[in-house]
Amino acid sequence: MLSLLVVVALTGLLSGAAGGALPTAEAAAVAAVRLLPLRLQEAAIAPSVPALAPAPVVAAPVVAAPVPAPVVAAPVVARAVAGTPCVSTARACIELSSDRAWLIRGGEVSYGPVPITSGRAGFRTPPGSFTVTFHSRDHISSIYDAPMPYSVFFNGGIAFHQGSLSQQSHGCIHLSRTAAREFFESLERGDVVQVVR
Repeated sequence: MLSLLVVVALTGLLSGAAGGALPTAEAAAVAAVRLLPLRLQEAAIAPSVPALAPAPVVAAPVVAAPVPAPVVAAPVVARAVAGTPCVSTARACIELSSDRAWLIRGGEVSYGPVPITSGRAGFRTPPGSFTVTFHSRDHISSIYDAPMPYSVFFNGGIAFHQGSLSQQSHGCIHLSRTAAREFFESLERGDVVQVVR
């Protein structure tokens, strides 16, 4: 739009110059504008052009997107595992009163029962549900300076590990070498260990 106005203005000025001499002020303005680059020419002429009011901005109506329903996992229903005193959400089960332990997968016994020994008087293994925190294949107890092969820790310093099945422990669950290796290879960090009296 401004370019068209500049062309019209210049054409009018030039045609006036052809017909006769322009007044001195007009001649100087035309000469000055001609020497400017096109953008500057438009800017020099723009103040004399009435400003156009900007078109009103009309916002599009806001349409709320449907909010998807939250995904809620079906609650895990714990049920008793046949042949054990534990529930199906456990991956390992320990029964202190009978000195036995099992591995559970998919709500069924996958290994066991196997014989165990647990904590002696003053160091009783506490009942409850715990989670596996870490494994150590060749662990050495820093407190008792004793080897604890195939350790699977699940309650602070309490672990499943290979140990004596004739002597009670300081709270750990002793297993035979074969059982200790099976528990070590089967249990993962975060698995639930249920200990019952």
